[in-house]
Amino acid sequence: MTGALIFDFDGTLVDTEAAVLVAWQETFRARGGELPLDVWHTVIGTQNTATAMFELLAKDDENLDTLAIRTGVRARVTELLESEGPRPGVQEYLDAAKEQGLRLAIASSSTGDWVTTHLERLGMADAFEAVLTGDLHEAKPSPDLYLAALAALDLSAAEAIAFEDSPHGVTAAKAAGLTCVAVPNPITAVLNFDHADLVLGSLADKPLGELLSGRFRKSFVGIGGLPKPTT
Repeated sequence: MTGALIFDFDGTLVDTEAAVLVAWQETFRARGGELPLDVWHTVIGTQNTATAMFELLAKDDENLDTLAIRTGVRARVTELLESEGPRPGVQEYLDAAKEQGLRLAIASSSTGDWVTTHLERLGMADAFEAVLTGDLHEAKPSPDLYLAALAALDLSAAEAIAFEDSPHGVTAAKAAGLTCVAVPNPITAVLNFDHADLVLGSLADKPLGELLSGRFRKSFVGIGGLPKPTT
């Protein structure tokens, strides 16, 4: 019996990842370079994004001002996200979960202040009983965040379903013993989600009631309709 839904945040509930990618792409281009998307794909869903970006940038600048770059990227991301709302189907899932008495949690590799700021901006903060973040737990693909979420809810893995947008996130959820629904965003849609139990183009593709009443098996819905990431 499903008692809770545990969501990744970035790219799953809100498409913050597109804004972060754009900000870093602009940073590279301002310095006469390009950000390789294959490198970007390796850090999605982890805490290694800034470190990997700085390592690339430092190859052409020995005196790299990482603090200034980090501040500039963060400001640009905030600007890009000012009008960004939840991904399609997210609000409907939260509403349906409340109606069905399901508990909600977030397991995110991002920091608590980042996740909380955006939840409050979107008016979604009160929807989640527990918010577990990467500043207090080991980031994905480690299962620690999902194990911490289950502990906070006092539920077993069999009683919850995870929702993720990245292969690293799916790996973390499965390692914690959870059933995992992958909901790739336009950036991650080109990646491999064979280890997910179900793959949807968006949560709008399958209402929560239908998802809970159906059997989980390898299923891929709507991925071909997602746009490819810009370069």
